[in-house]
Amino acid sequence: MTDRSAAIDMFLENAGWQGAIRSPLAGDASNRRYERIAGPQGKAVLMDAPSTKGEDVRPFISITNLLRSQGLSAPEVMAADVENGFLLLEDLGDDLFARVVAADETTETPLYEAATDVLISLHSVEVPEDIAPYSPAFMAEMAALAWRWYLRGAEVADEDKANLFQNRFEQLLQQHAPLCDVLIQRDYHAENLLWLPDREGVARVGLLDYQDAMAGHRAYDLVSLLQDARRDVPQTTEHRMIAHYVEHSGVDMQEFLAAYHVLGAQRNLRILGVFARLCMHFGKAHYVDFIPRVWGYLLRDLAHPALEPIRDVVLQDLPAPSSDILNRLKEKCATIPTL
Repeated sequence: MTDRSAAIDMFLENAGWQGAIRSPLAGDASNRRYERIAGPQGKAVLMDAPSTKGEDVRPFISITNLLRSQGLSAPEVMAADVENGFLLLEDLGDDLFARVVAADETTETPLYEAATDVLISLHSVEVPEDIAPYSPAFMAEMAALAWRWYLRGAEVADEDKANLFQNRFEQLLQQHAPLCDVLIQRDYHAENLLWLPDREGVARVGLLDYQDAMAGHRAYDLVSLLQDARRDVPQTTEHRMIAHYVEHSGVDMQEFLAAYHVLGAQRNLRILGVFARLCMHFGKAHYVDFIPRVWGYLLRDLAHPALEPIRDVVLQDLPAPSSDILNRLKEKCATIPTL
């Protein structure tokens, strides 16, 4: 038994779950690990987030408390060991939106409308002062990961081009999406949302993986939901949910659409870089398989008139993800040891 495994046993014993049955749950792109815990009390979820690997459970606890205070279904934190990075969480079940919709396509509209309603509700809440902003400068830096990692895997990274794009794109973000006035969860999509039909209203949507929440633009999480790297969201659903959000939030449609597509381009460029990095540095080659879908969303965003100032440079600098380029990325899996 490793020292960490023994520490988990002690944590569970102190929390009153001694002897509980443990089984692995699917992880995510981070260094966090999850287990389902079953005992006489019922079920719970163990989050194992080692600080030695750069994890910190405190933001998760803080955002959880904020979300729950607004009647949203973030999992209750039942026990915590902040120093060791252990949390025992309420088990919200296995009905991820992606699974529910795959089993019954007729559920897509009501589930996505419920998820959009969560955002409408959350965006009426004042953002705590200690939440960092997802600012245009930071967003532009993140978008340039496409040059620093995707282009690095596909061809040869060009730092001068990355810097040039970053500066031009920051100006565009300042023009169309400068506000950081709502809480954004940043990974708000069908594999981080759980359907809880026995609850009411916005509480029917279970929330996961929000520890990296920041203060950002109100269109950002809607983009995350509707331009999902892991599943195809029909454009009819995308248009319907944008209209639903605009109608119930009172924002201007044209201004919101411009911000939505500029932020969509930002998010999809960032994901191109992140997925390439997950493969080449972290050895997670399966993320490369999502890149063609992300590229398709990027082209959709670039078609909006607000993206005209950077459209040509993106398409000239970044090659489309052909099978040859995707294979090249996978050939470099786990070959770049330093970030």
